[in-house]
Amino acid sequence: MNQSTRPERIRAQLTAALAPSVLELTDESALHAGHAGAASGGSHFRLKIVSARFEGLRLVMRHRLVYDSVHDMMHNEIHALAITALAPSEL
Repeated sequence: MNQSTRPERIRAQLTAALAPSVLELTDESALHAGHAGAASGGSHFRLKIVSARFEGLRLVMRHRLVYDSVHDMMHNEIHALAITALAPSEL
């Protein structure tokens, strides 16, 4: 059985899919206590990710790549994911 934490699993999936040079993941679930999503067991996360895969892509496509990377965790383990997705040239 996988004993890693939810943030560790998110980081692992994003790293495998997008090979980011920067990956900052913050669990903001405590800020949303009492919220309907929190009651269902999903967590609220804020993500800053920098990946060469984002070069030349519009924001919506960058977000799609991120969501595709963690799709199996969405809705049951991740209720909300606030994303800042940058290409290395934008730093």
